[in-house]
This record gives sequence, structure tokens and C-alpha cells, in this order.
Amino acid sequence: MVFFFELLDRELGEQHTKEGLREAVRAEAPAIRDAVLDALAFDPKTLEGVASDDHLDRVATNAIALRLKDNALANDLYADLRDQVIHAPERWHDVDATVALYPWNGRPTTANDSMFVATVRWEYKVRPATSTMRFSCVSDPAEYRKLLRDQAVTSVWHFDPSSGLDAANPEVFELTSVTVNGKPRKVRRTERTGAQLYTVDLGSAAHGSGEITVAYTYRALVLRHGHLLYLDLPRPTKGFHVQLDYGQAGIRRMNTLDFFASSQVSRVEHSERSDEPKTVNIGFDGWMLPRAGVAFVWVLEEEFMQLRTNL
Repeated sequence: MVFFFELLDRELGEQHTKEGLREAVRAEAPAIRDAVLDALAFDPKTLEGVASDDHLDRVATNAIALRLKDNALANDLYADLRDQVIHAPERWHDVDATVALYPWNGRPTTANDSMFVATVRWEYKVRPATSTMRFSCVSDPAEYRKLLRDQAVTSVWHFDPSSGLDAANPEVFELTSVTVNGKPRKVRRTERTGAQLYTVDLGSAAHGSGEITVAYTYRALVLRHGHLLYLDLPRPTKGFHVQLDYGQAGIRRMNTLDFFASSQVSRVEHSERSDEPKTVNIGFDGWMLPRAGVAFVWVLEEEFMQLRTNL
């Protein structure tokens, strides 16, 4: 009998202990919840250790939806961000570009199909996703749009065949040099009707864990009476500066338009004095999504003079 009461007392004690524990958990649940949320919010490593990529996508989408109070908009925004940034193979930093425009001597400058030569140099820091860079020049608009979405292509240039020149012609486009950390790399070229392709092996520097500095230069023809030169950024980019020199191009006025989807404002500086080189500088310090870029639109000196004559 004594043994029976001991068992009963022990069972009641355990029951009271469990009930007390349940009460304690219920009482402390808000504090425990807040502690967990704080840990996940302020320590990404903690969240990384307990959540899969799919869970992280749902957490991010739900967090954005709560802030925007719009589930559909949150889903679309995060899906776009995921596809353009998270799935991007690499990200560029501290991009510096220079462009020089001057007349092409292959045709008279007064002809309707006269050309500018644009010499473009890019330099940036990156942790490369692959050891090979690829550059293309094509005439087919559909192929051009396809290559723009190809993450394996570093840069693609479209050339309109209505000019009478083949996009495979080195006069139309030529990758002249590529360097990695200041050291030149060999450029290989292939061509077919309507297109040409350049490939560059980055070498052993591409296999390290740190950033490298990549620089490349190309020359391309631009229709003078097309009045447009567009430079796009194919990767997510932090920090961008471009300078255009048009002093030898016979351009009276240069206008610019940037496509940076950001609350930050870009800096645009035009040379103002007549004795200064004709240049325009555009700078932006924030992040830019792929396909962001800048457009340069010009009025030729001859067009300005003709307009004044007609007036």
C-alpha cells in the first residue's frame, strides 16, 4: 500500500511539473518568439543555418509583403530581384568607363551613312564566376536580345546591317585588349556571316577567392545620324562612372539619359568653357540592376548650323 501511494504521489508530482512547465511556456511564449525573431533578424548566419533557399525566399517575400501591404507587388518585386541579382553569376564593383568618339575615315563624314568610331574602355573589380570572358557583335536583333540574357556573355554589341557593313567585319567591332590585374590576356576571335565572337581566358587569377581587376577595350562603329550611343551594365553593379569625350566628333550638343532605378540621383557634369575638351561625366554610387545603363544623344554641328540657316 505504501508503494502504491508513493507511485501516485510521484505521478501527481510529474503531472504538476508538466502543467507548470506548460504554464511557463505559455507565459514566456511572446518573449521566446521575440527572441527568436530578433536572433534571425540581426544574425543572418543563424537564419542561414536553419532555413533552405526556398524558406528564405518565402521569408523575404512575406517580409516585403508586410511592409508594402501588397502581396502581389511583393511577389513580383522579389521574383525580379531574385532572378536579376541572386541568380546573377557575379557582381561588379567600382566600374569606370571611358568613351572617345571620332569620325570614321571609311566613309565621307557628309554622307548619310557616315560613322563614328567609339573607343570604349571598361575597368572594374569582380569575383569572376567563370575563367572565360565572351564578347559578341551580331546583326540579328533576336540573337542580340537572346545574348543580352545570356549570363555567360560579358558584352554584346548590335550592329544594324542596313549600313551595308557586315557585323563580322573587324572594322565594325574589335576587342583590342583585355587585362587582369594589369596583365594582358590573349584574345581569340571567330566569325561567321553576321556575327563575330571573342573569348578570353582569365588565367589562374580567376580561380582565387578574392576580387580581381578586369579591364578591356573595344572599338565599334556608330551611325552619326543615329544620334545615339548606349552603354549597358550586364551585371549587378555597385559604383559607376563614365566619361565621354566628343571633342573630335563635330558634335554641337550632347544630352544624356541614365537608367538607374534608384532613389539616389546620378551626377552629370558637362564641360562648360569653350577652351575645355568637350566631355560629359556621369557618376552613380549606388547599386544598379543588370541592364541599367546610360544613353548619349547628340546634335551634330552641321545640323545645328542648318537649323540656324533655316530660321
